[in-house]
Amino acid sequence: MTLIEHLYELRNRLAISLVAVALMTVVGYIWFGANFFGYPSLGELLKGPYCSLPPSVRPVMNAGGTCTLFGTGALDQFSLRMRVAIATGIVLACPIWFHQLWAFITPGLYAKERRFALTFVTSAAVLFLAGAAMAYWVVQQALAFLLSIGADVQTTLLTGESYFSLLVALLLIFGVSFELPLLVVMLNRAGVVSYERLAKWRRGLIFGLFVFAAVATPGGDPISMTALAVALTVLFECAIQLARIHDRRKARRRAEEGWDSWDPDQPSPIDTTPSEIPKPSPSYDDAT
Repeated sequence: MTLIEHLYELRNRLAISLVAVALMTVVGYIWFGANFFGYPSLGELLKGPYCSLPPSVRPVMNAGGTCTLFGTGALDQFSLRMRVAIATGIVLACPIWFHQLWAFITPGLYAKERRFALTFVTSAAVLFLAGAAMAYWVVQQALAFLLSIGADVQTTLLTGESYFSLLVALLLIFGVSFELPLLVVMLNRAGVVSYERLAKWRRGLIFGLFVFAAVATPGGDPISMTALAVALTVLFECAIQLARIHDRRKARRRAEEGWDSWDPDQPSPIDTTPSEIPKPSPSYDDAT
């Protein structure tokens, strides 16, 4: 394909991805206030951590006693619903736009690279979902601490804007942060970072993870910071151990093939004679 053809293909795949995100955004907008197939609405799921708090720290301001958040402007509900719908549309449409991205990149990869890339993408998706699930649990613990620390003096009325901003920020931060250990594994596979170097950097990495957690978490509470730092420390230790296993296998393979015993000042014993190119079979046009 020529460069122009590649650009046309990229334009078409981007258009398909944007249409898919737009359609899923409509689904997210409807799902925000509606129940599908007996499942709770998206709004109920997102405010679940807040509604699970005891009534002593979660004030009720309506006659029915139901759990609701508060707004201070006429457009707060609409803008909040639209932002949640757009984020939901991006997540729900990820199989489509990821397939378009994969279909655009795959023709330029070898079979081994495709398998390796597929493993990387699958691991990245699992880690992101694990981080988001942990953030969903951490939100409840963080709110229980933040809203009850001064409950005898004041009562906090959370607006939908502040609550959902905190929730979405934690979901994204935890999900993206869980990808960092995977980056370490990829760098080790590529030969950029070795296990020995990672082992020497272990203390500094752990300290850096705690600093990163303290800066990245938007809540400012010790629960979310500690949870993110501990989780990243465990994942980084798993990444270091994977690098250790990979380097051992690599060293064993080099020893079996005798690479380390070769003299760097002598020519390589590898046979570099080019293979013969088979002649193509005559076609019908050549015969005529």
